[in-house]
Amino acid sequence: MRIAILGATGRTGRQLVRQALDRGHAVVALARRPESLAGLSAPGLEVVRADVFDPPSLQAAVRGADVLVSGLGLTKGDARGTLEAGARAVRDAGARRVVWLGALGTGDSRQAGGPLVSALLPLVLGAELPDKVRADDLVRAAGASVIHAGPLGNGPARGGGRLVPVAGLRARLLPPGISRADLAALMLDEAESPRFPGATAVALRTP
Repeated sequence: MRIAILGATGRTGRQLVRQALDRGHAVVALARRPESLAGLSAPGLEVVRADVFDPPSLQAAVRGADVLVSGLGLTKGDARGTLEAGARAVRDAGARRVVWLGALGTGDSRQAGGPLVSALLPLVLGAELPDKVRADDLVRAAGASVIHAGPLGNGPARGGGRLVPVAGLRARLLPPGISRADLAALMLDEAESPRFPGATAVALRTP
């Protein structure tokens, strides 16, 4: 399978790239600054410049890909509306299948995040919160699998995680966390065998 990975320079994106290669897939790593991935080299890996604010660059980069997996997030200094711009660019790029990373406690999973997350997210994310919600809505309406995750850790993969429909998740006082490694594995599982196209699922770690 040929997998295009958006946000490949981020911590989750790098996990997606490494694990997709380990699974034997051809990987197109999309990066606004390809030089950021200069130290990453492997058979089957192609690094391509693509910018969500330059939709033709994204369209050209994903041409021929079987699926686009997005680990796109926000970092300090990113322009307002980056996620929505990314969602529009992805939607219009014509990818055959999309797996998109979102955040637990936003949009579809607002209630499932629990009362503490509902109270804190608007304070923590501020103007970024509507951007996240609009981005999810755009790609989901176009048929993407939207994967929401709680707090992300940098520990090793434990395996055995699962994706559950957002409607089937009970609200908790504290949101369930997951390692980026396990999250990447679940997103790639969805890329290989889609279960939630056009819907939102929540990534849960092994109890």
